[in-house]
Amino acid sequence: MMPFAAAFACPSMPALDPAAATILVVEDEPTVCELAAEALLEEGYRVLTAADAWEAEAILARESVDMLFTDIDLARNTNGLALARRARSVCPDLPVIYTSGGRACLSAADAVSESVFVPKPYRPSQLVALTNDILRTAHHHHA
Repeated sequence: MMPFAAAFACPSMPALDPAAATILVVEDEPTVCELAAEALLEEGYRVLTAADAWEAEAILARESVDMLFTDIDLARNTNGLALARRARSVCPDLPVIYTSGGRACLSAADAVSESVFVPKPYRPSQLVALTNDILRTAHHHHA
């Protein structure tokens, strides 16, 4: 077991209020989903997970989510691109991060505006850093 103490070292930047940020991780590969969720949980975020777009949409319908992190090719032939578009139609300011092992980049035509694409394999620490950046920026916009 790796000691988790390092994860709780004082961050150099002021931490967000963890209660303020809920992240929906949509990933059909259980190990990958777990790694991403664990990294975000350790950072103090509230994390919800789904394996496909239908599950994710059910969560979005009943939960207030601050960021969507979705794989593009999901279980049950569902698609993260369509999911993000539907999520944005309900919540226009929702930050979106896409990931995929099958492509190296994402065209602007496919992605929702101001979203970020991270090719797989990504490191959980990369995801956490990106999430912190995106949510800090989002909070500054609202402030």
